[in-house]
Amino acid sequence: MGEELKLFGVWGSPFSRRIEIALKIKGVEYEYLEEDIFHNKSALLLKYNPVHKKIPVLVHNGKPIAESQVILEYIDETWNDNPILPRDPYKRAMARFWAKFIDEKCVPAIWKSLTSVGPEKEKANEEACELLSTLEGELKGKKFFGGETVGFVDIVASFIGHWVGAVQEAAGFDFLTEDKFPVLYKWAEEFKNCPVIKENLPPRDKILAFFKAQLEMLTSFYKNRV
Repeated sequence: MGEELKLFGVWGSPFSRRIEIALKIKGVEYEYLEEDIFHNKSALLLKYNPVHKKIPVLVHNGKPIAESQVILEYIDETWNDNPILPRDPYKRAMARFWAKFIDEKCVPAIWKSLTSVGPEKEKANEEACELLSTLEGELKGKKFFGGETVGFVDIVASFIGHWVGAVQEAAGFDFLTEDKFPVLYKWAEEFKNCPVIKENLPPRDKILAFFKAQLEMLTSFYKNRV
C-alpha cells in the first residue's frame, strides 16, 4: 500500500509500548523513533503533538494521532485483521469503560501508593488496593479481559501486568502479589508469556534500574526539603 507509519515513543513507557503491542498483533510494519522526553524533545514530536508535547504519537501518512487509547482505537479501525476491540457495541463500550478506569483511576493510585512516603503511604495503599479489587472482579472467570485472547483492556493494563512488578521491587514494597490479588497475578503471568507480548515488553532489569534511580531522587527530595 506504500503507507508510511511512524511511532514516536520512549523505550520504558507503558503508553508507547501499548502501541507497539497493538501494531505487532495487527502485523503492521512501522518505523520507531525513540524520544528523549525528559531533556530534549525532538522538533518533530513538538510539531506532531503541540497540545500535550508527549509520547506516544503515531504518524500515519503524515497525519499525527496522539494519546495512547485514541491511537489504539485508530489502529483497530484502520487495520481490520486481529481485532483488539469487541465488534459487539455493548462489549465495545464496556472495554472502553474499563480501559478508562485503568488509566484514570488505577494507574495514578498505584503510582501514588508506590511513591508516597510518610503518612500518605497507608492511605494511598488502601485506595489502590480497593481499585485493584474492583478490577479483579471484572476479570474473574476469564483468561484475559478480552476473553480467550489479548484485547484492548489487556493492552491498556500492561502497566499493571509488567511494570508494577519492577516498580514495587524498586520501592521495596510488595503491592501486587499472588496472595493479595490471585486473579490479577495469574492474568499478569499469562499476559507476559503471550509470545507477541513477551517480545514487545522492555527488559524487567532495565525498568528496575530506571525506577530505582527515579525513586532515590524522589526520596532524597523529601528528606532534604525544608
